[in-house]
Amino acid sequence: MITTNMHELYKIVNGEHADPHFVLGMHDVELDKGVHTVVRVFNPDAAKVEVLAPAKGKAKAKSHEMQLEHSMGFFTVVMPKQAHYRYKLRFTGHDGAVWEAWDSYTFAPVLSELDLHLFGQGTHYEIYNKLGATPMAIDGIEGVLFAVWAPNAARISVVGDFNGWNGLRHPMRHLGTSGIWEIFVPGLQNYDKYKFEIKSHTGQFFSKSDPYAFFAELRPSTSSMVFDIEGYEWNDSKWMKSRDKKSPLDGPVNIYELHPGSWRRVAEEGYRFQSWPELTAELIPYVKEMGYTHIELMPIAEFPFDGSWGYQVTGYYAATSRFGNPHEFMAFVDACHQNGIGVIMDWVPAHFPKDAHGLASFDGTHLYEHQDPRLGEHPDWGTLIFNYGRSEVKNFLIANALFWIEKYHLDGLRVDAVASMLYLDYGKKHGQWVPNKYGGRENLDAVEFMKHMNSIVNGKHPNVLMIAEESTAWAGVTSPAEHGGLGFSLKWNMGWMNDFLSYMAKDSIYRKHHHHDLTFSMIYAYSERYILVLSHDEVVHGKGSLVNKMPGDTWQKLANLRAAYGFMMGHPGKKLLFMGGEFAQFEEWSEARTIEWHLLDEYEHHRQMQAFVKDLNHLYLNEAALWQKDFASDGFQWISSQDNQRSIVSFYRVAEKKRRSKADQAEKGSKYEYLVFACNFTPCPHLDYRIGLPVQGEYVEILNSDNEKYGGSGIINPDKLTAQEHLCDGRELSAPIKLPPLGVVVLKCVVG
Repeated sequence: MITTNMHELYKIVNGEHADPHFVLGMHDVELDKGVHTVVRVFNPDAAKVEVLAPAKGKAKAKSHEMQLEHSMGFFTVVMPKQAHYRYKLRFTGHDGAVWEAWDSYTFAPVLSELDLHLFGQGTHYEIYNKLGATPMAIDGIEGVLFAVWAPNAARISVVGDFNGWNGLRHPMRHLGTSGIWEIFVPGLQNYDKYKFEIKSHTGQFFSKSDPYAFFAELRPSTSSMVFDIEGYEWNDSKWMKSRDKKSPLDGPVNIYELHPGSWRRVAEEGYRFQSWPELTAELIPYVKEMGYTHIELMPIAEFPFDGSWGYQVTGYYAATSRFGNPHEFMAFVDACHQNGIGVIMDWVPAHFPKDAHGLASFDGTHLYEHQDPRLGEHPDWGTLIFNYGRSEVKNFLIANALFWIEKYHLDGLRVDAVASMLYLDYGKKHGQWVPNKYGGRENLDAVEFMKHMNSIVNGKHPNVLMIAEESTAWAGVTSPAEHGGLGFSLKWNMGWMNDFLSYMAKDSIYRKHHHHDLTFSMIYAYSERYILVLSHDEVVHGKGSLVNKMPGDTWQKLANLRAAYGFMMGHPGKKLLFMGGEFAQFEEWSEARTIEWHLLDEYEHHRQMQAFVKDLNHLYLNEAALWQKDFASDGFQWISSQDNQRSIVSFYRVAEKKRRSKADQAEKGSKYEYLVFACNFTPCPHLDYRIGLPVQGEYVEILNSDNEKYGGSGIINPDKLTAQEHLCDGRELSAPIKLPPLGVVVLKCVVG
């Protein structure tokens, strides 16, 4: 008996139907003898199919054998009209194998009209709970809802091990003008592999990873994997409550930037990556002991090529499988929080690679990227630029930022390559870019996207750090979006980094001619909320390690580096140092090998450098003067910035100290702490160097980079210094100090 419109049937067997649920599954049909209920199934791998009706009361379950209506594997069975119900299908393969499965085509759409509407206007900020592969139960039946946005596809199927990667087995339904396709597949579990097979309107086929997948195969394999990220039991409520109450901008922020794939490899097992549990056991105690407040992970969203360091992402919602599964990464973040360490992740909304399984030409058209290569490609990087003017693309990215913050409890995102997003001509020659509607070079869509993103993130999570890696003089990067700014929390101070490293790289005899490179940053220090960075970008591609940028012999290189770190810690702004820099790694960094931990076993001067950085970090933690007024001009004051002939600078930082004891509280007025920095950038010591002082009182040396325990020559100030009424550096108060070669002296005075 023919029960199916032949046009619809052929569209099913040929894999051309955009709404297979309209044909397949259980339906009521008008036949010669009235209305009947018909079940239709299409499975090219089956020789025989039976419908297993559920048992009712004491009656046994019934089995209805289906008839082959088309030789390609289209089966039907006609039954008397009855209420529709969930049923299993029993398949017998051509090889005699038998298996059972719930019929995917009995399930109504899960995504609501509201979901589709919000996504269409770019404001569905939890769209990751709807698109992708979402484990769920419908009427008690466990399975996975697959949903994908591909508005220009002719047909989409979900394929995987569960259906022999046959695109004819599980075609998805198209949810109208939303461009979203959906199907519920019962019986799938964590780690089941899948992809979307996409047929374009031109007849081409694409095999694509899921843009919203939570997990993926280890490269070079490219399949997405089902993973239920719910269910992890967090134990960081104390941290999260504290974060909600206090902005990190008001406290110390000292970041240890690291690449988890090369921080420490497992030598005994072929130098494999450490797993998240192994990093939890080794990295967290190290970071805590060294006195860092945060770690910053270079990108860990799934990426195919190790040499991209994670900056060419194919799985924006998937924590890379290189180090473990999503729950193991959650446990790592959880352990960081329990140890008082915040976690920041590098995030890459600026561009994506052209890998065939990724976002590029996703449904056969330029969906996530611009069609015009002058707008949609980075010629220097060989990557594609997101179309920030498209609502669904903006939704994808904004929801992704929130996803990492909300699902993984991350404390911040460092947004990569912001400058490339802001300017239409970034990295492009004349004729390779298109001006905006006003004839300018600003990418207006990207600007609006960043304002929108930061407004949403700040509204939901005001104390999560949004950090811009922005290398130009764009105004208002850290100003609120509602006031015309981009709305970021912090901006990398790339200008300071370039000037300072250029200065430090010069032989000390020439530094007097470049003194401006040392002091210029204070001209603009309060124009944004800055973070000072000595990042991975400065120790790759032939630039050499930090210590090897320094001039002189080994002793002078190390002394220079200690002086550089001391000056950096005293300079206003939050702080970041890339791994290996803390013990003066000599080789420049490579993602393909572990950093040079062996130096600590073999050479005392590397252990001494590590000890200095550790003490410097703990000084930073303990002294509010080093961070309390990072963004206020009254927290820093030059003492002397003009002594270029001797390459010496001096300045002080100040903080208001809270009175904690009853005796303190009984005193009137405020209590202030002053930290005075004197920095000598030549190898000439000054044993009677008079320095101006900010206030009357006793000054105690609390750090000296030339201390013998750090590998220095031992020129220190062991005794208390008393401010004298002696004019110096334009100040009425001063004192003579011993200023070591290539060294930094830090003095402390408490008044009030």
